[in-house]
Amino acid sequence: MKKIVAMGLLIATLCILCTGALAATVTETGTGITVVKAADWAETYPDVYASYLKNEENAEALDHVEEYPMIATVYEGMAFNKYYMSARGHYYTVQDVTNTGRPHALANCFACKTPDFTAKVNNEGVGVYAIPFEDMAAEVTESVSCYNCHANEGEALVVTHTYLADAMGEDFANLNPATAACAQCHVEYYFDPTTKEVKLPYTSLAAMHPDQVLAYYEEMGFTDYTNPRTGVQQIKVQHTEFETYMGAGSVHASMFSCADCHMAKETNAAGETYASHYWVSPLDSETITASCSGCHADLKGFVEGIQAEAEARTIAIGTKLETLTNALADAVTAGTLSEEDLATVRSLNRQGQFYWDFVFVENSEGAHNSKLTHECLDKAEKLIDEALTKLGVEA
Repeated sequence: MKKIVAMGLLIATLCILCTGALAATVTETGTGITVVKAADWAETYPDVYASYLKNEENAEALDHVEEYPMIATVYEGMAFNKYYMSARGHYYTVQDVTNTGRPHALANCFACKTPDFTAKVNNEGVGVYAIPFEDMAAEVTESVSCYNCHANEGEALVVTHTYLADAMGEDFANLNPATAACAQCHVEYYFDPTTKEVKLPYTSLAAMHPDQVLAYYEEMGFTDYTNPRTGVQQIKVQHTEFETYMGAGSVHASMFSCADCHMAKETNAAGETYASHYWVSPLDSETITASCSGCHADLKGFVEGIQAEAEARTIAIGTKLETLTNALADAVTAGTLSEEDLATVRSLNRQGQFYWDFVFVENSEGAHNSKLTHECLDKAEKLIDEALTKLGVEA
């Protein structure tokens, strides 16, 4: 055990040295920014640019509605229940947000899709979020690229999505820059009902726990959509990688940045080391899996075991949630519940769906933080079972 702890401290120190300053920095705003395109950096960083272009290989998109049929019911009331394709990564962000079965009215849907939108917000302010989607689309020239994480400053890591710093408060200074860069988009968020700007539902690292995120939404009375058959006002959680990885129970968050596990250190023909910008699962990188071998002799088998358990529970509880939705819809139609009981079951459904969705939309399938993953699933199942019992349905 002492050897493992010592190794962890050594690796953490090396990671700090590799990623530079401990404190993340935020871009200046209102300064007439013109985005330097990825191709314009090709001559300066040829290996990095070549690795960035490799992301074009991640062209496959899975149909989540077909893969997880329960979401046709669970997400009823919003377009996700009919069209929910897996993200194909940074290279395809603009294509995926533009060619979607979920039409977008406002430009805020470009928030994590292109540096052109991010720079426009930084230049002109939050009013950009509310302009028509098509108007913004006419100005977009490329998908997520260098500006988003580097702000035209070469190798420096700079947060350009300022809502992250706003949400973190004083804790922002404690974020590893290489984690902050990824956290700009891999987060739970909502659109402000008035300004339509992106906001995060917390004010510190500690407040990112799912319990407190739910309390935040409850206090503001926030709803993403209402199920038309049950009347449940639901929250559609989105890609909670940052909250999960940094959350209580995370084994690695204090030792590694996101980049350490998803951006391999490669060596070119001249013997120079560079950070690959081909974003992959650590399991798909021999360089990264080899670096983990000191603690994980079989990293692939270890992670896949975690994921299989989490995925099985997620599907099982999601199926229960589908059963609850249909049973509640039947009770609403039949008028068999008192107003008090109806309000209780709707609340249990809303909360249970939130905790389930917090796991369902998190892309590591439990690997980022298995403790928090199962904590959320436990809470979801308990709430769903309680609601089913109140409806007289066997849990």
